[in-house]
Amino acid sequence: MSAPQNKPVNQRAWLLILPVFICVAFSAILPLMTVVNYSVQDIISPERRVYVGVEWFAEVLRDEDLHAALWNQMKFSLAVLLVEIPLGIALALAMPAQGWRASVTLVVVALSLLIPWNVVGTIWQIFGRTDIGLLGHSLEALGFDYSYTGDATQAWFTVLLMDVWHWTPLVALLAYAGLRSIPDAYYQAARIDGASKFSVFRYIQLPKMRGVLMIAVLLRFMDSFMIYTEPFVLTGGGPGNATTFLSQYLTQKAVGQFDLGPAAAFSLIYFLIILLFCFVLYNWMQRLGTAQKEGANHE
Repeated sequence: MSAPQNKPVNQRAWLLILPVFICVAFSAILPLMTVVNYSVQDIISPERRVYVGVEWFAEVLRDEDLHAALWNQMKFSLAVLLVEIPLGIALALAMPAQGWRASVTLVVVALSLLIPWNVVGTIWQIFGRTDIGLLGHSLEALGFDYSYTGDATQAWFTVLLMDVWHWTPLVALLAYAGLRSIPDAYYQAARIDGASKFSVFRYIQLPKMRGVLMIAVLLRFMDSFMIYTEPFVLTGGGPGNATTFLSQYLTQKAVGQFDLGPAAAFSLIYFLIILLFCFVLYNWMQRLGTAQKEGANHE
């Protein structure tokens, strides 16, 4: 009996990914290469460019405004995660599991996600005014001297509150989807064992939500680290530089001052910062999940 002959493999299927590759090239790779090109050149005129190496990178890293913007960004992103993740989980746990109430609750919770970013800033700009805004007028009536345009701390907390209002529903919906994917058999076993609600949450719900919570943490971290429109509309980066984040710093460099070389260099630094933090955060969450599994197995 003769050995089976190897049939030629049809490689034409690779042509199906060609449109995707072209789209990615035009939307990501080519712009990135353009930014890399600008970051190592001094563009004196459209016809004259001088290679400067890493000069723009060194200049940007020495900029004190960048240090202040990075500090504001780190505080804001950390606060977003510490507030929105637990609040989203609590909201998901409180939502109805089934029936028409669940459908109505999902629609109501998702309403803020449908509002455009610039409109969100405008809403809170009016909401925080002491003359016509509900928030500002209520705080003033209670005796608080509230002014998100004049006080740096109040401006920062107003931007944080705005982001919590806008994006906590995303965390809640992801956590809700994770809760609904847990089989009823786990809850039945917990009831038979007489487990408390906290034990059910710790040993059943939270481990089963780990995947969607990882997605929620990464999405919220990346979005908060790239926030621009909402604080720009609400405070314009002020008062002073209190709410000037990295994206606004970049815009000021590229558009306001038209320093294309430093702006391109900082764009690459900005990209690497986000990539590094997401990598560290992802690996930390993976190790945390592995440790939880090993602890549960030992118990």
